[in-house]
Amino acid sequence: MNETSDFKILLVDDEPDILEFIGYNLKKEGFAVRTANNGQDGLKIAKEENPHLIVLDVMMPGMDGIETCEEIRKIPALQNTLVVFLTARGEDYSQIAGFDAGADDYITKPIKPKVLISRVKALLKRYAHGTPSEETKEDNKIIVGDLIIDREKYLVTSGDKELSLPKKEFELLLLLAAKPDRVFTRDEIYASVWGDNIIVGDRTIDVHIRKLREKIGQDHIRTIKGVGYKFVN
Repeated sequence: MNETSDFKILLVDDEPDILEFIGYNLKKEGFAVRTANNGQDGLKIAKEENPHLIVLDVMMPGMDGIETCEEIRKIPALQNTLVVFLTARGEDYSQIAGFDAGADDYITKPIKPKVLISRVKALLKRYAHGTPSEETKEDNKIIVGDLIIDREKYLVTSGDKELSLPKKEFELLLLLAAKPDRVFTRDEIYASVWGDNIIVGDRTIDVHIRKLREKIGQDHIRTIKGVGYKFVN
């Protein structure tokens, strides 16, 4: 899939102005767009349309975004559908809870049209080879590009070279590589790799990222200023 018209996007938000604004800008880029103003209708349309991407508001009356996402992830036909949460600045919302519900990314509103389109296109690149991710899982292995990450052996193979990583470096790489192109916040990384109850220095993540880059190459892990890190193929 190369043309934007090949992609179906579902927008779910209880604010008509938001639906109109985002829908207009996506349609202008050639995307096929459907809209719903609540979680129940969004779920119904998702089952009918099987969209490639769902942009889902978090705070909605009735079935909120978290609940809607959890229901989406229970539907086999929608397992490959990308879900992006739409959140307001200052909203009392845990990103980790959202990702735990099965979201692939989040967008903070208000958002500029060019930034919105760029984020959407970056996410949809995961369909370049007919699947929502270039990641392949074989038993306890994750294969992303030229990297093979073996969960059982705590071993990483890059090309024909085997890399034996310390536990925290391995867990950090595993976290990022399991969802290519998904931006992980620093708080998420701390919680997932070090745990909420462990106090570590502010530069701990940076040091581990630097060491990983030295071992797997500089291009796989990108810094998203002010947010966190993501893995790219």
